[in-house]
Amino acid sequence: MSASTTARTARRRTLRVAAAALTAAAGLTLTACSGSDPADAKSAGHPHTSAAAADSTAAGWSGLQSTDAKTAITSAAADKQSGGTHATGGAKTGTPVRTQTLADGISKAEIYQLGAQHYRAKIVARGSVVATMETTGQNADAGLDANDMYIVLTMGGEIHSWMGGGHQGPGTFKLPGGWTAKVTKLGELRYRAQIIGFDGVAATLETKGHDAGVDANGVYIVLSSGGVISAHK
Repeated sequence: MSASTTARTARRRTLRVAAAALTAAAGLTLTACSGSDPADAKSAGHPHTSAAAADSTAAGWSGLQSTDAKTAITSAAADKQSGGTHATGGAKTGTPVRTQTLADGISKAEIYQLGAQHYRAKIVARGSVVATMETTGQNADAGLDANDMYIVLTMGGEIHSWMGGGHQGPGTFKLPGGWTAKVTKLGELRYRAQIIGFDGVAATLETKGHDAGVDANGVYIVLSSGGVISAHK
């Protein structure tokens, strides 16, 4: 091969490498722009949550494996068949009493009142119902670990959500408000958390294949079926 042929080949290779680099850079620019919607970056109580983190949480709904997510699919199908008036215990849930944006800035909770201290929250992301939560007088508050976004639905129909702060049990962990959580493993997808205050055990959370939550005097606590506990004041 002559020297001039070798030089031309080298230049072509250089051009191809440069083009590939420009293509990759353009791809990165598009990715960054697609996740930089200021509206997505805002979150209830968490103004510094990035849009990329919010998108990641919302996209992660598809991987939610709790029984709450399975219930949501059944509930959504029933609502569709009945024209949006799926009934539980004779109470219609066609119209929410309130809709609230959650901490990821993308998901929303549609809250329905079914009875005294009996509420249901449908968690909606990107227009789809991805999970449900329900309280009754017997089961008290409800909790959900939604891919590192934690949600508590209280018996009064209030929704509280926050991002992160989880501790993987078993173990003993300090929580906001002066609480201590002692998390023990009982079996597959079964954990128990004793919420301990100055006067001893104030509440006990137990998962039985699904997450659990409690409002502990203004400190909201979620224990996931995987043994992760998180709290927010």
